[in-house]
Amino acid sequence: MSDFLPPSIQAILPDLIQLVYLVATGIFIVGIKRLGSPATARSGNQLAALGMFIGVVVTLFDQQIITYEYIIAGIVFGAAIGAYAAKKVEMTAMPEMVAIFNGFGGGASAVVAWGEFTRFEASAIATQDLVTIGLSILIGSITFTGSFIAFGKLKGFISGNPITFPGHNIFNGLLTVGTLGLVGWLTYDPTSQLIFWLLFGIALLLGILTVIPIGGADMPVVISLLNSYSGIAASMAGFVINNNLLIISGALVGAAGLILTNIMCKAMNRSLGNVLFGAFGGDGGSGAGPAADTDKTVRETTPDDVALQCAYSDRVVVVPGYGLAVAQAQHVLKEVVDKLEKRGVEVKYGIHPVAGRMPGHMNVLLAEADVPYDQLYDMEQINPEFKSTDVVLVIGANDVVNPVAKTEPGSPIYGMPIMNVDEAERTIVFKRSLSPGFAGIDNPLFYKESNQMFFGDAKKTLQSLAKSLDDV
Repeated sequence: MSDFLPPSIQAILPDLIQLVYLVATGIFIVGIKRLGSPATARSGNQLAALGMFIGVVVTLFDQQIITYEYIIAGIVFGAAIGAYAAKKVEMTAMPEMVAIFNGFGGGASAVVAWGEFTRFEASAIATQDLVTIGLSILIGSITFTGSFIAFGKLKGFISGNPITFPGHNIFNGLLTVGTLGLVGWLTYDPTSQLIFWLLFGIALLLGILTVIPIGGADMPVVISLLNSYSGIAASMAGFVINNNLLIISGALVGAAGLILTNIMCKAMNRSLGNVLFGAFGGDGGSGAGPAADTDKTVRETTPDDVALQCAYSDRVVVVPGYGLAVAQAQHVLKEVVDKLEKRGVEVKYGIHPVAGRMPGHMNVLLAEADVPYDQLYDMEQINPEFKSTDVVLVIGANDVVNPVAKTEPGSPIYGMPIMNVDEAERTIVFKRSLSPGFAGIDNPLFYKESNQMFFGDAKKTLQSLAKSLDDV
């Protein structure tokens, strides 16, 4: 395509391409920065998309890697799929969609490395390129299969419980060492097709075996880590094809994913090693109604009682969880809060870092219902205020409000920072049943004298509460 340009432009075209890549990189950085706040996240996402679009377009002028027609077809086809998914995928399925995106990102990087490996005579590929090809295939393949296992666990057709076998971690360790050895072997003898396909196949298997033993409680961390893997794989693919934009953008995604993974681990007081190898958590069980232990007393409440308590309160805090997303009750919750605010009640939302099934899930869910950003408070901001709060509405949350994290050293969640809702004058828990959360342990908050249980689907119970508020 560059043949149609004047000779003077052709002479400086390589420098222009690198300059545009640098501009696109700057746009990526600004976009990621703006993703740090709910108020600017949408524009940040749009900026990052613009940076990628610029990168794709400028590739048309770079090295003639692929034909012009295929690139245009890919842009149109990919944009159509993305637009359809953005409109059709429900908020509850957002974690699953992110898992799929991570998987396809890693898979694409592995395919790019595969294509570059087959494009030349193996003996003509430089040693450093062989190393990056091997690592790109390794990391990309692990990301691909691992992400689809995470998708299955989130979707429910693969059990959220840890799936392990005796010596699982040792076997995974041996496979990891073996794949690294195969990368070295491929670098030494790139003509061996057997080694190439062994590396590809074992890496795919390792992705499955790495994620399958991780319980549902740790899916937010897994998603963050796989996101980082996809960025690292993309950066490796950038080295393979000598594309600076891919190297830098992949490194940005990889670093951001690792930082987020670290934040998630701290939010659960867990090490990354414990998440990956601890086989912690599970489905959390299910149930259709209250089923308390015979030695424990549950105080069940009604819509009218909740309406009275909230309507005559000075301060109410809402603590949302995944149950709110499952019931798709965010819009009804906003309706309830609007009615309370009309009565002069001060309402805030307390967001735990790992509430839901992916980082930021609750923030995005509430933003969809047009909840003002200044009403959303992080755990560190809202925790000091619970002691002066009249009523806390815990809607679909469980482990993130479980006080055993502070009181029982033997508990698997001991030390995990939680929302201190038990310090409020009254807590009202909206929940389908007394079944445990993803951590698989009981919650003594349910049996406290200051707590009441509002059993049922979150959307239906909030609708009944909204109706009762009209009659107060």
